[in-house]
Amino acid sequence: MNFNEIIKTNKQNIKNIIRLITKTDNEDLEQEVYIKLWKNSHKYEERGSFKSWVNTIAKNTSKDYLKSAAVKVQQNSTSDDLVLTSIKDKKETPETKVLTTERQKRIIKAIDNLKPKFKEVIMLCEIYGYTYEEAANKLKCPIGTVKSRIYNAKKELAETLNDLL
Repeated sequence: MNFNEIIKTNKQNIKNIIRLITKTDNEDLEQEVYIKLWKNSHKYEERGSFKSWVNTIAKNTSKDYLKSAAVKVQQNSTSDDLVLTSIKDKKETPETKVLTTERQKRIIKAIDNLKPKFKEVIMLCEIYGYTYEEAANKLKCPIGTVKSRIYNAKKELAETLNDLL
């Protein structure tokens, strides 16, 4: 296996999974995922897609991190410390919260306004994490059609949401 290629093709997906689960960007977790991929590459069996295997490792690593972080906080904290750590961070102001919500609504609306065939591939591949092959099987169409629809859907979304980019 060429690990530089694996990192290059899966980097953004791994970052997204970590961000989704831990709610932060965490380069240490990314490195841990790559190390686990490298150490366990001999265990990969070609029963499912390679991307799904990578996603599973990223998800499990992120969940393990959350579990261990919660345990560390409980073990190292007094009751006063627990109260202080449970107080919400004030960095997110009401203004940023509204802007984030408005941005999300615009993205959802833009996806909803896509042609049905574009919308279904975006939902399958980008939201639910299906590989192109899995999406092609589910939609009973060639993989090239899935790739073409993804390209065209992203192109439309970029034009619609160009001020957000």
